[in-house]
Amino acid sequence: MTGAAAGKVLRDRNAGLYLTAVVVSGFGTSAMWLTGGIWVKSLTGSDSLAALAVFAMWLPVLTGPALGAVADRVPRKPLLIGANLAMAVLLTSLLAIDSAGRIWILFAVLVLYGVSGVLMDSAESALVAHTVDPRLLGDFNGLRMIANEGMKFLAPLTGAGLYARFGGGAVALLDAASFALAAGVYALLRVREPARPGRTDRRGELAAGIRQVWGSTVLRPLVLAGAVTMLCAGLNGAALYAVVDDGLGHSPTYTGVLYAVQGGGSIAVGLLAGPLLRRLPERVFTAAGIALFALAVGVRALPYDAVALVASAAIGAGLPCVLIAAMTAVQRETPDAVLGRTSATANSLMMVPNAVALALGAGLVAVLDIRVLLPLIGAAGLLTAVLLVTDRRGSLTGTPTGPRPSSTEA
Repeated sequence: MTGAAAGKVLRDRNAGLYLTAVVVSGFGTSAMWLTGGIWVKSLTGSDSLAALAVFAMWLPVLTGPALGAVADRVPRKPLLIGANLAMAVLLTSLLAIDSAGRIWILFAVLVLYGVSGVLMDSAESALVAHTVDPRLLGDFNGLRMIANEGMKFLAPLTGAGLYARFGGGAVALLDAASFALAAGVYALLRVREPARPGRTDRRGELAAGIRQVWGSTVLRPLVLAGAVTMLCAGLNGAALYAVVDDGLGHSPTYTGVLYAVQGGGSIAVGLLAGPLLRRLPERVFTAAGIALFALAVGVRALPYDAVALVASAAIGAGLPCVLIAAMTAVQRETPDAVLGRTSATANSLMMVPNAVALALGAGLVAVLDIRVLLPLIGAAGLLTAVLLVTDRRGSLTGTPTGPRPSSTEA
């Protein structure tokens, strides 16, 4: 059944094109994500500025509701094509960087990179919900997770190799080419978009996504559980180097092994997500994934390689469950007129805690032993899972398979 559902998604022309675009642009993005920090470190010698390069790409997530409003007010297919082409052109400006004095160009491009990412994710999520069979949305989002994780295996190594041999400009050109190719893929989509509603007051537009999430007994608990889980994930990520060094006694390069195993777990759950969401109540599916993630984080405190590897695979399998379930519910439950804003708002609410926790975790690792910190993080995750399935304010019924609401209220 897993293969049959995935086959249906891949045989759908538009769904296949969406996934192709994710693979193509994701390859370039993953390469640039690593290279940005390396480039800054090489030119400035500053670890802080190198970390800031990654943060620059995260920063626009805070503006998710505003950028989502753009995706609700203009035709989404032309928006995807235009944003990809704009990024392809913008990335060529990085060829001008030849000294630390021009590193500001990289930071400016990385911020705009993050803006385009939030904007395109909102538009793509809305188009997918409009064109893919609602019964297959879970399968599609699972396959999208596989595409993203698969690129993380290959692209960083390619980006690092290109940088070492030819410099940052070569990676920028590779990323630019990936954006241009993704624009061509999006141009092949066959979609008939509904008419965009007329403009209302700006404040009301920005709040529409928040109202949609907070007012839904389906979306609110999933998104809140996702926010807490991603906070725990950020703390866990900040502690990873301490796990490798203090706990396992390996060099920092061993983190690459753990990340690879974690990616394998994410790929596995990507295949299973759709079928499981059709068989289990979505809160049960989500809570099970959070509980698996939490238990794995807790046992990571044990100083054994075998435990660390199994825990990494379990984290990779458990963590994506809440993200897949939440975004599938957003696509299924939200009227098209506010889907871009709602998708961007939900993404911001879940991703911002992760970025905050990465910074907070760096401080906690300095004052708390990982044998204390990791079990505490695991306990917080388990509590989140328990609260999610015991909250009586929302239904624990299975995922509906009917069409999404068609209201055009904005």
